Amino acid sequence: MIPLPEYVDGLPNLCGSEGEIERAVAEGLEKPVFLEQSRMDFGRIKSAHANALHMHQPLIPAGGGDLRTAEVIGNLQHMMENPGIGDNHNAPVFLWCYKRMGEFIPQLASEGKEPRIMLEYSGTLFHGLRKMGAHDVLDALKTITCNQDIRRCVEWLGMPWGHAVAPSTPVQDYRLHVRAWQHHFASIFGFEALGRVRGFSPSEMALPNHPDVAYEFVKTLRDCGYQWVLVQEHTVEQVEDGWSPRRPHLPHRLVCTNSRGETASIIAIIKTQGSDTKLVAQMQPYYEARSLSRMSLAGREVPPLVTQIADGENGGVMMNEFPPKYMDVMRESSHTETPAMNATEYLEHLFALGLTEEDFPAIQPIFHRMIWERMKPGEGPEKLARVTDEIRRENHRFHMEGGSWTSNLSWVRGYESVLKPMEAASSHFFEKVIERNMPTREPRYRNALFHLLSAETSCYRYWGEGIWTDYGRELCRRVEAILAHEY
Repeated sequence: MIPLPEYVDGLPNLCGSEGEIERAVAEGLEKPVFLEQSRMDFGRIKSAHANALHMHQPLIPAGGGDLRTAEVIGNLQHMMENPGIGDNHNAPVFLWCYKRMGEFIPQLASEGKEPRIMLEYSGTLFHGLRKMGAHDVLDALKTITCNQDIRRCVEWLGMPWGHAVAPSTPVQDYRLHVRAWQHHFASIFGFEALGRVRGFSPSEMALPNHPDVAYEFVKTLRDCGYQWVLVQEHTVEQVEDGWSPRRPHLPHRLVCTNSRGETASIIAIIKTQGSDTKLVAQMQPYYEARSLSRMSLAGREVPPLVTQIADGENGGVMMNEFPPKYMDVMRESSHTETPAMNATEYLEHLFALGLTEEDFPAIQPIFHRMIWERMKPGEGPEKLARVTDEIRRENHRFHMEGGSWTSNLSWVRGYESVLKPMEAASSHFFEKVIERNMPTREPRYRNALFHLLSAETSCYRYWGEGIWTDYGRELCRRVEAILAHEY
């Protein structure tokens, strides 16, 4: 296949090559990613540990003094250009954080060690880095992604392009985010690298728990070729009894059934609860894994995998403590009974033993057991609405806003000032673009899509009122203007 250009008409390549993307993903699924180069004696190890780094910066209309005409730039670029505001002085360190795995992995590999890391970068960060001229960062990432000698050490995780939160993002838009990230990633790293992306990391670890939305979430991931998804321990429950997973360090099967009786499932790797940045900065999964032994799974004894994910740049622990601790642990754990392993590598070893997805314990999003105790799948969305209203009146803990990295944060309540413009922009995009089958190569399609996906980033909700909601509303206004031929 002809390589994708990274930019089309001055915008990142987010659409227009859907057939090529699907073919690249399908061809990638025909063979294991890591098994042949794994260098792990899976029959000897007693446990393993995995760390993932989440990297994100939003795009903001801040490239100029007038909000309505300002150029859309990366937040990191804005921080660099305004070092005296807030904690913007951290911008150079953030930039190094985005690059440093491209330095650590080759160094450790040259020492004969077996480092591992899972990386998750938003599309808005990719674009922001390129736009601000941080080509060395992307080049360093490309080396550890594509170099045959070290690429076994790095696993990329897919994510929604604009860091959208799944429970409160329209399902058709969420699918656009997933596909846009695949386009953008392939344009930077190539089709072959895209074919090796098997896992998906939802932004803010937010898993939809409304049955109809959860079903569409899983169906989107499977339709886009993903084999597994990372989930937070307290956002799921065991299907048989509604309890939290008893053995979170083994892979599970996330099963989501909707009100119409349709079911979709995907392998789930469980991230345990805790203070994410502290745990990853101090390489907690390694030390927990050392205390574990092989476990029984479908009649076979297998090593458990302790998994964590954290922001890769935020906070002093990630900026300062993580680098030396990561290097120390990779040196110490390489070639031992508790090595570092990436999740797809781990799963491929399980598959090589003859295990399949059906052998993994079934889990579902939280509160589904409460719902299915009062209705049967297939009784429809109206019955589901009545049942969820009944439970909500009886149980103050019950909600249908999804579960995320913290159980007390809603991604819906309190964000009406920015959600309403988002919903309007999404609705108009659906009516004027999707329903009318506008070609995805059409410049107006790409322009409107870029602004819509940029507006749906979680940052415009998480930071509440003020300039951030102004940014979000402005991006939504531009979507409307593009659709009306006014921008």
